Amino acid sequence: MMKRAVSVLLSAALMLSVLTGCGKSGSVSKKNIPAEETAASKKIALSDSGITVDGAAISDDETAAVYAAQDIVYYEEGQGVAYGAGTDADAHSQEEADAHTVVHITQPGTYTLSGTLSAGQIAVDLGDGAEEDPEAVVTIVLDGVDITCTVASAIIFYRVYECGSADMETATQTVDTSAAGANVVIADGTENRVTGSHVAKIYKPESVTLNADGTAVEEAKKLHKYDGALYSKMSMNVSGGEAGTGTLEIVADNEGLDSELHLTINSGNIHILAGNDGINTNEDGVSVTTINGGTLRIEVTGETGEGDGIDSNGWLVINGGTVIAAACSDSADSGLDSDNGIYINGGIVIASGNMYDAVDGGDQTYAVFQFAQKQSGGQTYTLKNAAGETILEMTPENAFQYLVVSAPGLAEGEYTLWCGDTQLGGSTGSVGGPSGGMGRPDGQPPEGAPGQKPEGADDGQQPPEPPADGQRPEGGPNDAMDGGNSADAVERSDTFTLQSGANQFTNVGALT
Repeated sequence: MMKRAVSVLLSAALMLSVLTGCGKSGSVSKKNIPAEETAASKKIALSDSGITVDGAAISDDETAAVYAAQDIVYYEEGQGVAYGAGTDADAHSQEEADAHTVVHITQPGTYTLSGTLSAGQIAVDLGDGAEEDPEAVVTIVLDGVDITCTVASAIIFYRVYECGSADMETATQTVDTSAAGANVVIADGTENRVTGSHVAKIYKPESVTLNADGTAVEEAKKLHKYDGALYSKMSMNVSGGEAGTGTLEIVADNEGLDSELHLTINSGNIHILAGNDGINTNEDGVSVTTINGGTLRIEVTGETGEGDGIDSNGWLVINGGTVIAAACSDSADSGLDSDNGIYINGGIVIASGNMYDAVDGGDQTYAVFQFAQKQSGGQTYTLKNAAGETILEMTPENAFQYLVVSAPGLAEGEYTLWCGDTQLGGSTGSVGGPSGGMGRPDGQPPEGAPGQKPEGADDGQQPPEPPADGQRPEGGPNDAMDGGNSADAVERSDTFTLQSGANQFTNVGALT
């Protein structure tokens, strides 16, 4: 998989506003997890020729705090229909699985990892009762590691303390994960790479009920299913070191960074290349993905044919940092996707995709642009204020039709949008506040627009392209976004007006 840079250039004024824009409302309290060693920490040096723990050869004793074994959980090839829901593409041979060394962590503490493991996994499991034990906390410090796993997640937290609740009735968009049992820290001044696969759903054997002729599963419960290259079954924190100078690259054939409940990114430089969702938190109606700081760059590379940049089955809350998310080029997916709501309270956000999932609110101005035609990846777009000063310059890597931008530098006023040296213009629907309407005078989303798939687009399919002459068919979904033929329609203009704390939903095309 080739690495491709995701570039963002910021004006000096915008950069200053980000550095001083802390303390936004809605931010969660968080524990500053140090990257420095503590007296109780252990150093794990990874190597294909031999792994050491605090300088001694790693144990094979399952009662040790750290031990090694060839017992990776994976989706095995050649199994019958009652085994699991995976396909041939998800399956692996016993020989491939046995080539992987699993480094097991079984006791609370801080574990500093360095070195290279070309076929292996870091697996954290503190055993029965860990979920309810506030002391069952593990911090993994990445101190210059390169870990590759071709049959499963490269790093996985199984059982540690769960600080959150999966109760949908009490779920809220503001969560405090500071006490979470799963923690990853990116050590200052280091480069780290985690390359992982996934484990398709494997059934509990005793739970499977087949149909009358034994050819299909009618009912079954999940035993294993782990979609991300870096995965946690419990709420997880990811942070940088004190100076925030370390980097982490996550490369995934499926999803990149996953948590089954909550995920909080406090700081750090993280680049995710994912075959499906870049980030996924997957407890329906409950999970919260919170981004408080750091630099997060996500590119969905398209191996699976679909994928959002960030996908939360509950809420997505961005309080700070820089978030650049490019969804799959070839599917109706979003740079930012959330079932319960997206809230932008601060930071720089640049999200591109072929579908728009509505931003529901927050403290910071944002703009949403829909392009009349799908745009090719790799082109540079510049947003300038009325004085001609560059506020944001961005180069989405993937093809897209929707662009969401937000930054502290987006104040009330007039803006122009450029693609290279070409100035873009458009016509605008109604403007609403952070939780207000969009595109229609009655405050309701236009049909086929915010938060909905474009008309005629099924899951995994890109929105229909407009006619070659660039004109939209009368009565089509874009007419509603444009104001259609109603008296509320705004004349096509070469400038875009932003109201403080509000959104703008705009059809964009080159000026003629």
